[in-house]
Amino acid sequence: MTGTHAITVYDLQLEAGCTISPFSWAQKYAIAHKGLNIDIVPGGFTSLSARTGGRTDFHPGIRDGDEWVFESLRSGEFIVADYLDKAYPDRPLLFRNPDHRNYVRFLDNWLWATAIKPWFSCYILDYHDRCLPEDRAYVRKSREQDFLGGKTLEEVQAGREERLPLVIPMLEPLREILRETPWLGGEAPDFADYAALSVFLWAASVARTPPLPDDEPLRDWIERGFDLFDGLGRHPGLNPLFGLKMPTTGDAQG
Repeated sequence: MTGTHAITVYDLQLEAGCTISPFSWAQKYAIAHKGLNIDIVPGGFTSLSARTGGRTDFHPGIRDGDEWVFESLRSGEFIVADYLDKAYPDRPLLFRNPDHRNYVRFLDNWLWATAIKPWFSCYILDYHDRCLPEDRAYVRKSREQDFLGGKTLEEVQAGREERLPLVIPMLEPLREILRETPWLGGEAPDFADYAALSVFLWAASVARTPPLPDDEPLRDWIERGFDLFDGLGRHPGLNPLFGLKMPTTGDAQG
């Protein structure tokens, strides 16, 4: 990065060292967009409280000098991005105006419902298995009790081969935008791109089976997005996003 000032990110990482949290991914891109340096404090879920001096148990966040800023864990809130625009208005803005922020909020909420929600069920056991060993008991208990209605991770992930192809056509609105413009932000990337890319970075962090086919039209935008800021989205611990085998017409007809 080109800036001299550093923002500290309290990361949520997997055993492979890559970030799992889409919130943390979006934070890192937002900081880089501002031209600031990123100082990573590594660790997983169960060490977050100790790393932040007891300030949070699960909310990914940043420290900027004496300021601590944590996300709410709800899509479309952008607490850290709002802080960065307020604290550094002289640097490139993440949100050009309230209308642009509403556009990004809609896009983020739509992608969470369209992609993360179905992919979560397809990769929940992978999610657990790729966590740091000390985090796995917490992840299993919290996900099974809080998100899966008491079902096991194994039960929920079973049958994903049939479910994964169903997500592909649901991404068409995103493809339509990117057929007309190189970035969701227009001629240059902005927080619309970073929020959307964070969804695909989350998928790459957990997906042992690729979620997207090799010929996915979004591939060019995703690859360019991962390459931004000296390859911020490139980490050797990430899994391939592309390679999903789609059913043929004959397969679909049985």
